[in-house]
Amino acid sequence: MAMELWNHTFLSNFILTGLFSYSPSDLFLFSLVLLVSVATLAGNILFLLLIHADRHLHTPMYFFLSQLSIMDLTLMCTVVPKMAANFLSGHKVISWGGCAAQFFLVVMVAGAECFLLAVMAYDRYAAVCYPLRYPVLMNWKTCFLLALASWGGGMADSVIDVTMVFSFPYCGSVEVDRFFCEVPALLRLSCADTSLFEDLIYACCVVMLLLPLGVIVTSYAKVLTAVIRMHFTEGNQKALTTCSSHLTVVGLYYGGAIFIYMQWSSTRTPAGNRATSIFYTIITPILNPLIYSLRNREVTRALRKMNGR
Repeated sequence: MAMELWNHTFLSNFILTGLFSYSPSDLFLFSLVLLVSVATLAGNILFLLLIHADRHLHTPMYFFLSQLSIMDLTLMCTVVPKMAANFLSGHKVISWGGCAAQFFLVVMVAGAECFLLAVMAYDRYAAVCYPLRYPVLMNWKTCFLLALASWGGGMADSVIDVTMVFSFPYCGSVEVDRFFCEVPALLRLSCADTSLFEDLIYACCVVMLLLPLGVIVTSYAKVLTAVIRMHFTEGNQKALTTCSSHLTVVGLYYGGAIFIYMQWSSTRTPAGNRATSIFYTIITPILNPLIYSLRNREVTRALRKMNGR
């Protein structure tokens, strides 16, 4: 019986309920999401090209921003194409392997972005509070190692989560109440007791969300204190603009992640979880390049230079 259940689990597909029906209003929303997603992909690719082409952007801050763009591209390319294909074809099935791959990439990027945002906060702290020592503190070797550690932390968390979630038996419904494969939605489908694993996820979220958030808050508190003590200059204004852009992204990303992963299962609602999933997988990657480019003179200057060429 156990072997039959195991075989049934691994031969089954999952069904993604998706985001949209085929009503006129939902068709319009789908077209809007698809159009904005394509624009976001183009924006992130353009941002990466600008950083690569303009030597003035070859700094630690823009190196970390390029990593953030790569994470956003990975997240959107993992979620949006499958969502669009299912909607256009009318088939909402995703294979077991496809679900595992999607799950792995989403969790890896989400975890890596948590660590990267903390690294970016430390970078701004070092730049503002220790300007003379900054080239030593944030040399290129250190930057590469910090970026690698961010990706490695996200990957380690993803491997653990994928291994655990897909070891549970799924003997009932295979309908995932999401538009992509996500931890809380998959755990609800298991016919095993997942409460211990949910407690483990909660503990991991304390490490991966609250600890980096503590680093971010501490770093920017020190930056704000240092700027207030200095005489007002153009450099201080630039530092505050950069930090405010970063804090906007932090608020958007961490708000959604904490809401969906640090809620107890008894307090979750499908509608609330679906809305939050949209927020951090589609809305946040859309806003990131706008927040960092439109408020950044160096990026707009590099863009004008590229247009001039």
